[in-house]
Amino acid sequence: MAVALNANVSSTPAEATRDGFGKGLVELAEKNPRVVALSGDLNDSTRVDWLREKFPEKFVQAGIAEQNMVGMAAGLSLSGRVPFAATFGPFMLRAADHIRVSIAFSNLNVKLAATHCGLTTGEDGGNAQVLEDLAFFRALPNFTVIAPCDSLEAKKATIAAGEAAGPHYLRLGREKTPTITSEETPFKIGRAEIFRDGGDVAIIACGIMVGEALKAAESLARERKIEAEVINLHTIKPIDEKAIVAAARKCGCVVTAEEHQVHAGMGSAVAEVLGEKMPVPLRMVGVRDKFGTSGKGMELLKAYGLTAEKIAQAAEEVVKLKK
Repeated sequence: MAVALNANVSSTPAEATRDGFGKGLVELAEKNPRVVALSGDLNDSTRVDWLREKFPEKFVQAGIAEQNMVGMAAGLSLSGRVPFAATFGPFMLRAADHIRVSIAFSNLNVKLAATHCGLTTGEDGGNAQVLEDLAFFRALPNFTVIAPCDSLEAKKATIAAGEAAGPHYLRLGREKTPTITSEETPFKIGRAEIFRDGGDVAIIACGIMVGEALKAAESLARERKIEAEVINLHTIKPIDEKAIVAAARKCGCVVTAEEHQVHAGMGSAVAEVLGEKMPVPLRMVGVRDKFGTSGKGMELLKAYGLTAEKIAQAAEEVVKLKK
């Protein structure tokens, strides 16, 4: 059964997933005195400022020193705090060594929130559009990796990460996108959700590509009489193998969609599950071994083929393959 979604998407104000993170962080801090936030001199843009304005004593300005920020978060964790360290996606990877050794290897209760991920960072250009972060974080032992589909789910994911133990990575965006979920839409770390029922092809997506997947499914049903099941795989790690295998068995073919490199991203994670447990025809929609470039966020999605039209095209191709 598909879960309940926002029935009034067109009339609901669009929000960035970083906004949901900011709201969730404040709610966590209100409930848990151990929650603290760190910023790499980007507290406004990452929405950590929303916590700083209400709880200035729970905020640490680390400056433009991401490695130091991660080390400080590790120390705060060892002292019993629940630290959230936030910066832009590409800057988070500057601290790769410290993330690996100080957090992952030590299995510390640190939460890393990266905003401005993906092509929709826009005009800042290719060096600021991180498209490799899922590959890095899902390869690290002990890390939980989450890419929320909208602002409301980002809020739920932030709260869930703060209440769970161990290292967590939240992948968030800058661009305002439609709120497709509702307050009633379930969210549980490690459990994928079916957003649309269908039996001809399974479209598995994460982040803002879930919305594009839903658009693709509607156009496939309307124009091609192809009924697509749409799955929101918000947790890339630990991955919901049961849901992926069930979808592949039911539909006989799969399309993945992500705002990330296809190499070692969410699609690769799905392919690993299918390769071991349920081999079926597969197509992956994502960035193909390229860096980003400067432009409007939504224009870049079109230029790089990350649209509902491309997802629908991939679905048509993969349906033919299973025959």
